[in-house]
Amino acid sequence: MKIRMTPIALALLACISSAGASENFVNLFKDGKPILDLRYRYEHVDQDNALNNANAQTIRTRVGFQSGKWYGLSGLIEADNVSRIGDASYNSTRNGQGDYSVVADPDGSEINQALLRYDFALGNAVAGRQRINLDNQRFVGGVAWRQNEQTYDGVLGQLKPLDGLTLTYAYIDNINSIFGPGDNRFDNASNPANIEGHSHLLNVQYVLMPELTATAYQYRLSLDNLLAGNQSSQTSGLRLNGAISGLSYALEYAQQKDYADNPQDLDSEYYLAELGYTLKGVALKGGYEVLGGDSGPGNRAFQTPLATKHAFQGWADLFLLTPANGVKDAYFGATAPLFGGSLQAWYHDFRAERGSSNYGSEIDVSYAHAIPGVKGLVGLVKYAGYDADDFAVDTDKLWLQAQYSY
Repeated sequence: MKIRMTPIALALLACISSAGASENFVNLFKDGKPILDLRYRYEHVDQDNALNNANAQTIRTRVGFQSGKWYGLSGLIEADNVSRIGDASYNSTRNGQGDYSVVADPDGSEINQALLRYDFALGNAVAGRQRINLDNQRFVGGVAWRQNEQTYDGVLGQLKPLDGLTLTYAYIDNINSIFGPGDNRFDNASNPANIEGHSHLLNVQYVLMPELTATAYQYRLSLDNLLAGNQSSQTSGLRLNGAISGLSYALEYAQQKDYADNPQDLDSEYYLAELGYTLKGVALKGGYEVLGGDSGPGNRAFQTPLATKHAFQGWADLFLLTPANGVKDAYFGATAPLFGGSLQAWYHDFRAERGSSNYGSEIDVSYAHAIPGVKGLVGLVKYAGYDADDFAVDTDKLWLQAQYSY
């Protein structure tokens, strides 16, 4: 029996041969790195309603291993455990403590990432459970602020055929949400542990020059068991951003339509205009973000179900679901070095996109500093204060956190 070698197979063999002895299978382990990340957090929530104040102490332990490379192949596996410390005087969304305000950090253990990756001259491909953060995470992100990170089961490929051009496509068939690792009798359609469906993410980014990056995207989200599927959507948009001599800017527009089995007739728009300036380490930034509303039946406003929402519209997280009349967020703030650490302060003014409602305003302040004596240990103090007018209730949140990363 003769074995015929195709030109492609011969080319692959030639590449492998030319790699020489340096491409040793042992490199997968010899060049690998262990992963260890510990994060303790105390979170206090005080809301002007009938709920009891929440006081949550949790610790997130992450362990794993990032392999080295062998002919471009590598692997990664990491597991998370979230454990409560002390009394369960908060509503984790899974512990049945509905008399308390929500701190969405349920107990449990889960494989956070488990993937194979292949890097080649023009890009890479990843298969398995993985972290996906696209652009500024306004539409697709990992929600890394919460103790249980949001990760994605699927495949992702990137091509870089030209300098500055990156083509990204991902197919997702399951989303491991922050509310995991499992469901029980206390969950509901707004917070499933696993969001099922068949979603397609397409992102094309071109860095024309330091002063201009253009990104076009279309995200087709089929979210079958999230609010009975009425957040399934097709979002298409264009983002322009860049920096010139300390001055930065971002302009963005997107349109959202219904997709898959969504029973709602969606047609809403997104706008962003942002301007920043950095001088001697102090970064100032102001912006205006609009998520459009809709006057039809039900809530047909512009939604961002897979976003890292905590990074937008205030740290108090009052607008995780866009109100039916939409939301306009006018904000400004600063990040500055202080006593060897980093200080942030932000102000938000929230109003309805449709109608004249003044939702309220919010002040956010945080300070992070490395803790002396232990390399990789960082402390954080953080506060969010929402002053309600026509939406929700007055809400104060306070966080104390210590995180160690190896």
